[in-house]
This record gives sequence, structure tokens and C-alpha cells, in this order.
Amino acid sequence: MKSKMMVLIGVPVLMAVLTIQLGVSAYGNGQVAHHRQYKLFVLGPLGGPTSGSGGIGDGGLGSGIPGAMGSLSDQGVALVAADTAAPDPFNPGFNIFHAYKWYSGDVTHLDTLPVLLGSAGNNSYPNAVNEWGFIVGWSANGVIDPLVGGPEINAVLWTPAGRVINLGTMGGFQSEAMLINDAGQVAGWFENTTPDPFSFGAGAETQPFLWQDGVMRPLGTLTGGTDALPFALNERGQVVGCSSTSTTLNIHGFVSFDPFIWEKGKMTDVGSLGGLGGCAASINNRGQVVGYSDLEGDTQQHAFLWEKGTITDLSTLGGSSGGANVINDGGEIAGFAFLTGDQAFHATIWTNGVITDLQTVDGNPCSVALDMNSQEQVVGSSGDCDLVSNQHAFLWENGGIVDLNTLVPAGSGLQLQFAFQINKRGEIAGFGALANGDPRAFVLIPRDADDDSEETINAGGSNNPGARAAPQAAARPSEAAAPTNAAAAWRRARMALRFGRLGSLASR
Repeated sequence: MKSKMMVLIGVPVLMAVLTIQLGVSAYGNGQVAHHRQYKLFVLGPLGGPTSGSGGIGDGGLGSGIPGAMGSLSDQGVALVAADTAAPDPFNPGFNIFHAYKWYSGDVTHLDTLPVLLGSAGNNSYPNAVNEWGFIVGWSANGVIDPLVGGPEINAVLWTPAGRVINLGTMGGFQSEAMLINDAGQVAGWFENTTPDPFSFGAGAETQPFLWQDGVMRPLGTLTGGTDALPFALNERGQVVGCSSTSTTLNIHGFVSFDPFIWEKGKMTDVGSLGGLGGCAASINNRGQVVGYSDLEGDTQQHAFLWEKGTITDLSTLGGSSGGANVINDGGEIAGFAFLTGDQAFHATIWTNGVITDLQTVDGNPCSVALDMNSQEQVVGSSGDCDLVSNQHAFLWENGGIVDLNTLVPAGSGLQLQFAFQINKRGEIAGFGALANGDPRAFVLIPRDADDDSEETINAGGSNNPGARAAPQAAARPSEAAAPTNAAAAWRRARMALRFGRLGSLASR
């Protein structure tokens, strides 16, 4: 990145850099292989108790995990959402949180929208960064939404220097910028002022937009629907996500929704695998789309691949359900699939239609793949099937899976739980937790083979696992990806989309 990064000044920032010697690590499937070791950068705290990776995501598991697609650029810029020291008046027990970016050890605070006189401050959250260092997300504006009684949030764009630009709301009270490509196109959602009992957002009809060169353009919905959300944007300006296709509950008790692709001014229904619910999670630069779709009866879902008007059912590992989270430009797909008996699911990749079980680490029953780069390196999490307990961030490469905790120094005090994104350089962004439950964002940088340096962990300040209690983090471990209220907009959309009906998949 050529832009000069602004270093956060006056806030107690801990950037712990940890390294260990190259060594031998064990794969979860019994193989043994050499892996490059990693420098571990712990991002935070930044004035308050918690920090987490920015970003949003979707993959069909119904678990409430914010995915973090877009939160790490190929240039090594990582996004962070972190608590400040100020209490949040609208979320008792939690703090105001702000957006930051990290690059090569430096942190830049991203401006919030102007704070009103007497306000405790505005929350802000980063979702995606492009290769030029421009970042998108949202910031509260200090105004109360008359429809829901809570703070309004506005879609924003941050410059490489951290200055905020309000992209607007198209006349409603809420909007969020979710995605940005290298051409500067931004995709997100906005609400109008029409109350909607089945809103994908905060309470009104919610629809996607594409912003470019100062103009926000509504993308509409599929025929029959009033709500839609975007989840991926490629370099060609194609947008994919899901849209409702009706305004009433179907026979299964939810509003039907289908995956869509928007291109050249038109939204097209990707179709379904026989059911009444589905969503597109990722699109590559070849226009191939992946996601999940219900089967007939809407009690099972499968991963799908859509290409040139044809939707293809991707196989499972013998179980009833699966989902796809990402497709790279080579056409390889990563996600998860249930095993025979539906008692467990494993991270998977599909290559030319053939499914590969990536297994788990340390004898864990379940795993899920969250991202994959062009070198077929896959990252995700392995642990108990609730996707909360005993989670270990993993890397899969060269035919084997490894616990990333074995590739960073012992004694860091941080359990790496979820690896959300891996860029083309093999750098990894994710989050973990201290022994007391406090979440921390992290970045892993591969160490050169001839780098045998040893560095000690800075265990001072609030990085000390025993320094403070964190009742909110301990009580809500599944929400430790970021400050709990930081993921609120994503969770509202996700919950409205799924109505909890497939959430039981993760606890079977």
C-alpha cells in the first residue's frame, strides 16, 4: 500500500508480535508435515475491553458467525472493530465501539460521522477494504430512528487516511456499506420508510444498492419481494445475495427468499434446488456464484454452484445438508457439509464437482471452511458442533489440516478460534479469546524460512488474561467476533432472513 498510514495516538494500543521457530506440526487426519510458522499480531485492546475482526458474511449454517469477507486486503490491510472506554447508552453493559485499520504494525482510527452535542459518541464498524486502501462500513449519525427507537446508522466510505464520507440512506433512516471492489464500486443495503414485519434490516423494507462516483443506485428485489441483501461483489460490478420473493409467510412459516445475481441493471433469480429459501454467498470474477439452497420440504439445504443460468447441486459428505461460503477465481469452492447421520459437519472444498473432506483438528467433531485463496489454502474453524465451544482456527493446505495455534508461539495467552480470511500472500485475519473470554482480533503473517528470530510477548496492560473480568464476553461467547453490538446490523439481517429455522443444523 502506497498511502501513508496514520498511527493512532493517545489510546493504549497493544500490538503483540509473536514468533517461534520452524517446526513439525500434526495434521488432524494423522498426517505429519512441515508448515511455515507465523508472526502473530494481536490487535487491541484499543481503549475498551474487546476487539474483533471487521467484516460480514453468509454461508447458510445459521450459526450467527460474522464471516469477515473483505476484512483483509491482498496488500495486508486488516480491519478491526474495537471498544472504546465510553459506555454505550443504548446497550447497557457494553461500550461505544469504533472502526480501525491495521497495516504493518500501525493502527489508523477511522473517523465516525459527526457527534451531536451531548451524545456519548457514535458507533462505527468496518466491513471491507479494497486494494487501494478504501474501506466501507457504517457509522451511527447521532440521530434516533423513529421507526425502531434506536440509533440510525449510515453507509460510509473511509479514505486511506481514515476520513469518513457519508454515502447516504436514499430517504430512509438506515443504511450499511458492505462490499467494495478495486474499481471503487460499493454495495450495501438501505431501508426505505415503509414498515415491514419481515424486514431484512431494522424494521422497514430493506433493499440493496450500488454506489459509484457519488451516486447511490437502488438494485431492487426479485419479483414478488420487498427485501433483499447483497453478500458479494466482484470486479465486474456483479452483485449477489438473496431477496424475498413474497410478502406473506409460506407453508413452512417464513417468507420465501431466493439467491440473486444483479448485473447490467437487472436482478436475476438464480433459482433453487426445490425449496423456498436460498442465498448466494460468493461470486468470483468469472461470474460463477455459490451459496446454499433449501431442498424440497425446506428441512435440508445443499451448497450450489450457479454458472451461465444453470444451478448445480453440490454433494454432501453423506449427510442431509451443506453450504458454500466462497469461490475463488479458479472455480474451487469452500464451505461445509454434514456427514452420514447428520451428527457432525466438516469443512469441505469442491473441485470440478468433486467434494473433499478437510477433516478436523485435535479430534474435534465439526469444522467449517470460511475462506480460500487462489493457492487453495483454506482457513476456518474446528471445534464442537455448536461453533462456540472449543474452537480452533485452522489452515488447510497441501492435502492436510493443521491447528493454527500450533504455528504461533505458546504462551501468548490467546486461543486462535476463527480464521476468517486468507489473502493471496497467505496472511490470515481472524479472532481469538483470552483466558477470561475477552475477544481479540489477530493477523498472522507467514515467517520467512530463514527467519529464526525469537520475540517475547508483551503481557502488560489489559492483555494480561487476569487483568479484568469480562462477564459479557463470557456470557456470549458466540458473539466474541466483535463487540456484541458491533455485529447487530449483520445479525438482524441474518435472523430476519432465516427466522432461526435452520439454526438447529449447527446443534444436531
